[in-house]
Order: sequence, then C-alpha cells, then structure tokens
Amino acid sequence: MFTGIVQTQAQVLNIKDSGEFRHLIVQVSPEFLKKLDIGASVAINGCCLTVVHYTENTVEFDVIDETLRLTNLGELNKGSSVNLERSLKVGDEIGGHHVSGHIHCQGTLVEVQQSDNNWAGWVEVPEQYSDYLFAKGFIAVNGASLTIGEVTGNRFSLHLIPETLRLTNLSHAQPGTQLNIELDQQTITIVETVERVLKQRGTT
Repeated sequence: MFTGIVQTQAQVLNIKDSGEFRHLIVQVSPEFLKKLDIGASVAINGCCLTVVHYTENTVEFDVIDETLRLTNLGELNKGSSVNLERSLKVGDEIGGHHVSGHIHCQGTLVEVQQSDNNWAGWVEVPEQYSDYLFAKGFIAVNGASLTIGEVTGNRFSLHLIPETLRLTNLSHAQPGTQLNIELDQQTITIVETVERVLKQRGTT
C-alpha cells in the first residue's frame, strides 16, 4: 500500500532484458535506502515492485512480462527518470490517497501547456475506463496522487503545482508520453456496485 506521495526521482542505471523478463537497476540516494530489506515493496512510476537486491546507492527489481505489458516500465531506457515511493508504514501520514501499486492501464498525454509556475495537461485512457473518471476525483499518474480536473469522455485534465513538478518525472512529460494510471479503487467499487444493482433491478 502506498500514498501516492512520490518521495524522490531516481535514474535507471542499467537494464538487463531476457526475453519477456526485465531486470532494473536504479540509482538512488543512500537516504532512500535506509532500513530497506530484500522483499520490500517499492513503487516505481506507481507500479509496485519487490526489491531483489540493493547496495549503498542502488536498488534492483525484476519485472515480469505482464507488468511490462500493462505499464510504461517496458519503455524505460538507461538514464530514464522514475518516480519512487516506499510502501506505507503503520502510523505514516497519508498525504495523498490509498494507492495499491497495481496499474490499471497506460494513459497518453495528448496536450500540455507549461509555464514557469503552471502545468496543465490532458490525458487519454482506453474507453473502458471512462466510467471511473470524475471531476475532483482521485487518480494516480506515474505513482503521483493527483486530483482530476475536468472530464470529457475518456480524457481528463490535470493541473500540477511547482512542487509536484519538482518531485516527479511528470515535468518531463510531453504529448505522446505514456503514463501509468491507477484508478481510485473506491470509485471503481462504487460504480460497479451501482451498475450491478441497477442491472438486477432491470433499470439499465
């Protein structure tokens, strides 16, 4: 479980591909690695991965084919910047919203307007996820807990403050960039429950 509050950006130091399997080595600050254990969960661009090895300033993960298919981790290159968040501990402050680290789909950044103090963009997701998009609702984009602005069909807008741009790799996103999307599970549950009840009552 995560909060969607990105703790740091890190750089991909090396990638080892073997068929549909990928091994990631990420360079991070020693501070981020304090009290880290093998088997710990870390979100990379919002995707929950398991630590398989670490050193004083690197951490390593294995990524399987299904994860590569669903997320943008398959598009990473040596030198790519990724968002990192360690898993939530009991008693930690939840500054964002509950995020599982299970990516639902990738969204495409289709439009962006950026100035020194403002970032506004539109993201498009596959049609089947449009029912879960609501203005002012929660969404996690590359692991960052954000609030949806407007919704038009299967597109939603985002407005990012300078601190979010400083902490995350969303500042590098340009039209065409593929972003990991995790929808709010509470929203999914409510929508699907209402749809099921209406169907049972024969009103849909």
